[in-house]
Amino acid sequence: MTKYIFVTGGVTSSLGKGILCASLAKLLQARGFSVTIQKFDPYINVDPGTLNPYEHGECYVTDDGAETDLDLGHYERFLNTPTSRANNVTTGAVYQTVINKERAGDYLGKTVQVIPHITDEIKRRMLLLGQTGNYDIVITELGGTVGDIASLPYVESVRQLRWDLGRENCLVIHLTLVPYLKAAKELKTKPTQHSVKELLGLGIQPDILACRTEHHLNSDIRRKLALFCNVEMSSVIEAIDADSIYDAPLLLKERLDAVVISKLHLSDRREPDLSTWKAFLGKLKNPLHEISIGLIGKYNELPDAYKSIYEAFVHAGAVNECKVRVVPIHAEELEGNYKDVSKLLSSLKGILVAPGFGERGIEGKLLAIRYAREHNVPFFGICLGMQTACVEFARNILKLEGAASTEVNRNTPHPVIDLMPEQQKITRKGGTMRLGAYPCEVKKKTKAYDAYRQVLMEERHRHRWEFNNAYLDQFEQAGMIPSGINPESNLVEIIELKSHKWFVGVQFHPELKSTVEKPHPLFVEFVRACME
Repeated sequence: MTKYIFVTGGVTSSLGKGILCASLAKLLQARGFSVTIQKFDPYINVDPGTLNPYEHGECYVTDDGAETDLDLGHYERFLNTPTSRANNVTTGAVYQTVINKERAGDYLGKTVQVIPHITDEIKRRMLLLGQTGNYDIVITELGGTVGDIASLPYVESVRQLRWDLGRENCLVIHLTLVPYLKAAKELKTKPTQHSVKELLGLGIQPDILACRTEHHLNSDIRRKLALFCNVEMSSVIEAIDADSIYDAPLLLKERLDAVVISKLHLSDRREPDLSTWKAFLGKLKNPLHEISIGLIGKYNELPDAYKSIYEAFVHAGAVNECKVRVVPIHAEELEGNYKDVSKLLSSLKGILVAPGFGERGIEGKLLAIRYAREHNVPFFGICLGMQTACVEFARNILKLEGAASTEVNRNTPHPVIDLMPEQQKITRKGGTMRLGAYPCEVKKKTKAYDAYRQVLMEERHRHRWEFNNAYLDQFEQAGMIPSGINPESNLVEIIELKSHKWFVGVQFHPELKSTVEKPHPLFVEFVRACME
């Protein structure tokens, strides 16, 4: 029978439930178990697809086209296995399903209530992945903090499931904060005690306490937490601050996975094999080189808005034994004199123009791209970054005055980037873009082929606008070639400049498929070009 682990959070948000889940899953996977992780988010949006990045960080996209929470990116980067639509559930999606059933008459006239109808739907989704028979263990992260009104149905569902499944088949890990007071020079357990008391009041006794802390927990602190929170002392696990999120599995290795295996009565298959992980960390922490790459974006105030890009640089940097220092540059700050932009960018070894939506910051991105093209600085454009590179080329090389994307200028005389025909009649925003994995056929003897070393692969998309093939011949004759094409629709997926050191733009999001064990080849080659 599949075993279930539920991870709750207490005291405060942003303690790192996602990293804890990913780290535990990695340790269990390294022991030979088949593991997956799912995230339950308490907000009423059906998915994060319509959320501003400032609200919720980046929107992570899966192969099957689900727009999900960014924690699914952590899950994939750690486990090196893809997630799906079933791995992320929101309150909005749960209520939408229940309301649709009610409208269809499925409840036979009964009064529809939070208990049992909402909780039954939550439980159904919590068990969905385990019922496929593909996983030994399913880890479920509950978003929010215990005590939040929005999280109550999820906590209640976990309480019911523990009763349904039996204690030997599921357990609860409560991640909490043990703060250090500098004035008193000591760690304080009271916030954790109150958080566990809150959880007990909702009917759940945590099996394991994971304690986020800046300082090591001594035996006295562990004993106190065990006593007042009613857990075994061996089940008080230290989750100490780390230099890198990738240190977390090794810092938890001594006890967490062993305690989980014991409590769930799992056969201890083998000691965790983390040799590949340790080799990655060795390169990450001992780089031979260091370079600075500019990230030209519009949401730079919140690094989580570009989380997958930052992590892809970590992976690619380790492969090249190079520390990549990402320099965030707000696109709007570049709007002005080209000479001033050149001075600002002159210290960079490479330039990446990030994805996004809307016209804000476009002129700054255009100037950054022009600088990279004219000064032979390695350039990487992702989604809107690729589209903007095409606009810059059309204006300054093809001399198509007023060339633009119709997203920015509906009345442009030269729509080199245009709305896809199937998108033109769409009025609903959520889940209606070109989403998920699509095939891409790469031309040989191109920089893209040098990176991939294969002709056909799949990449993940999230956009509405595409390169306008009416201008394709002009672009090719002037030296910008389509090195990647979708074989089904003939849409341009990758563009690159023949005469440039490394100038590549992609319509898809390669950062979403970069993992510790499989860094994305385009990021690896971009970093290598910047080093050279």
